[in-house]
Amino acid sequence: MDARRAIGGRLVAAIAIYLALGPPSRTAVGGPTGPPLVYQVEVAGTIDLGLAPYLERVLDEAAAEGAAAVVIRLETPGGRVDAAIRIRDALLRAPLPTIAFVDREAYSAGALVALASTRIYVTPGAVIGAAAPVDTAGQPAGEKATSAVRELFRATAEARRRPPEAAAAMVDADVDFPPLAPEGKLLTLTAAQALSLGIADGEAAGLAALLAAEGLAGARVVQPAPNWAERLLRFLTNPIVQSLLLSVGMVGIIAELYSPGFGLAGGIGIGALALYFGGQYVVGLVGWEEAALVAVGVLLLLLELLVIPGFGLAGILGLVALLAGLALSLVGRLPTMADWSRAAWILVGALVLTAGGVALLSLLAPATPVFRRLRLAAVLGPERPPAPSAPAEEPGPEWVGQEGRTLTDLRPTGFAEFGGARVEVVSEGPFVPAGRAVTVVRMAGTRPIVREVVREREER
Repeated sequence: MDARRAIGGRLVAAIAIYLALGPPSRTAVGGPTGPPLVYQVEVAGTIDLGLAPYLERVLDEAAAEGAAAVVIRLETPGGRVDAAIRIRDALLRAPLPTIAFVDREAYSAGALVALASTRIYVTPGAVIGAAAPVDTAGQPAGEKATSAVRELFRATAEARRRPPEAAAAMVDADVDFPPLAPEGKLLTLTAAQALSLGIADGEAAGLAALLAAEGLAGARVVQPAPNWAERLLRFLTNPIVQSLLLSVGMVGIIAELYSPGFGLAGGIGIGALALYFGGQYVVGLVGWEEAALVAVGVLLLLLELLVIPGFGLAGILGLVALLAGLALSLVGRLPTMADWSRAAWILVGALVLTAGGVALLSLLAPATPVFRRLRLAAVLGPERPPAPSAPAEEPGPEWVGQEGRTLTDLRPTGFAEFGGARVEVVSEGPFVPAGRAVTVVRMAGTRPIVREVVREREER
């Protein structure tokens, strides 16, 4: 009995440990259960903001699984400096060996990723370097940005015990690195030159040759694909999508200026801005400063919306704060002229789309049943349904010139009374308070377009 109890106790303890810790990890490095485990990441094309979270996850997963190394295959013309900086920091922190495999080229941001790796291998005919920061027109980004990026490259090379001057010469043409890059020329290295300078640690024709050189022949290679969240993040941080999200957000907020309360348009606008800022937050571009500016802008716009009629100083300051926060959220650490130019183009695109959306909203939305139902429900409220009125002839061209009085605020849609008949009208301006005299200036189909009668107010 005691033996059976002991066995039963061990079994219960084993099950408890299994449930607490989960199943044992996959193959450990050099363990007796199988070949070593190697993770491989593809960095092909432009390095963008969405790449950094994906690579960070792969590094964490590889470390948790006891992988022998992570191989990063590079075939890139470069990309965003802030994205490369985040990848560089992750590589320097990684608790396991990281191997950059330069397959053909690693320019600009790609060169920084390679320099931050534990070891670098190049294929025959590969090139690495040419990392000077430039603006969107391809011109040098300026001394401040160049100095910052140059020292970043130099510090990265020092951390990995590679020639720091060679790394600096990749960024700044003023760094003299004879005979490969005399003053005035950027340093770009071939495979043979990278090997001779100690930038690269070896040459390999392919992944199998690289693994053999690292003593990992026969390793089990895992290539994790981006998950849905990482794919969504790369989509949300696409410049075109960013412009669309910003424009939808601003159109939604501006639409709320035409009616009191908070409705569907505001909800859509806030949702679009939440998607935009959520993506920017994950990639590390939004901090408390940007959030504070945007919050101040939104609060001022809400003040203009809910308290102050029309559109005045509070609304203008709100838009300025909102745009400033958005601009800062589009540039990262060590912003270059290229980052500011990119941010400017995204904001210009968003403003153009916003202007078009507001114009379309002004022309079409007041005439749609959905818009009328949403806006008039907000104006009248469910507790004050429209009072019945005597039937009147359907408004037509003969209504032009008739005078009436507003029964509700016009923002720009609302109710007015003409000869005892309650009629839905649209203000020619953005806002007319309730109780004001108005006159019909033209007809939009069967909808009277009215203007406030200023003369009557002045006589009073």
